[in-house]
Amino acid sequence: MSPDPSSSRKTRVLAVSNQKGGVGKTTTAINLGTALAAIGEKVLIVDMDPQGNASTGLGVPRETRRITIYDVIVDGRAVNEAAVETTVPGLHIIPGDGDMSGVEIELAQADRRSYRLRDALQGHGRDGHTRYDYVLIDCPPSLNLLTLNAMAAADAVLVPLQCEFFALEGLTQLMKTVEMVRQSLNPALEIQGLVLTMYDGRSSLSGQVAADVRAHFGDKVYDAVIPRNVRVAEAPSFGKPALIYDLKCAGSQAYLKLAREVVGRERQRRLQPA
Repeated sequence: MSPDPSSSRKTRVLAVSNQKGGVGKTTTAINLGTALAAIGEKVLIVDMDPQGNASTGLGVPRETRRITIYDVIVDGRAVNEAAVETTVPGLHIIPGDGDMSGVEIELAQADRRSYRLRDALQGHGRDGHTRYDYVLIDCPPSLNLLTLNAMAAADAVLVPLQCEFFALEGLTQLMKTVEMVRQSLNPALEIQGLVLTMYDGRSSLSGQVAADVRAHFGDKVYDAVIPRNVRVAEAPSFGKPALIYDLKCAGSQAYLKLAREVVGRERQRRLQPA
């Protein structure tokens, strides 16, 4: 008899990561989170980037960020204290800000310094509060203690990959990081999938990069491709996800397709025998 997917369902924690900057990582975290919420999932975004762009892009002004992920990781504040509602039903965020830049120094001698986020998320699951279906961690574009905390807490890594010349070079660095984390912090960490971003259908280079990535990674690459899209680029300046700013634009529709793929892969994963 096949296992009942609902019986083994638990929060799926995905680190949205790429050590190369400018690949659409925060844009993907915001809009994938919004799209997942739009199809009925309960989602928490964790803004681990000191720039706090995911928080800004979801309309959380800096002056209202009373408790941030810094307070969770450094001071042990609870996830449910730090998570704030967004304008998107079903979508919460733990904001980030510039204080995160000092975490490396402040936790230099701390116990379980690489597991602070993991411990906080596991504690949230035990405390009787509403659980999330998905936690998306928006990682900084560098390998530091924040990224290590994200990967130690994650079940899998979701990799946004810009369709440009140096994409595969950045991906090689990320794969080395994932393998290092597997060996030292989180043996169960896997690659959830790669999503091609900033795709320009008029450019032969975009097509060639997409073909190369699919040739290397096969079905790890999502079918959904995120196009270069003016409306997606404009949306953060209005403090809105693209799906709220302009649902009908090509970028929003691509993120909805990606969300359905993510959920579909998760269902297939749960159906597989342990």
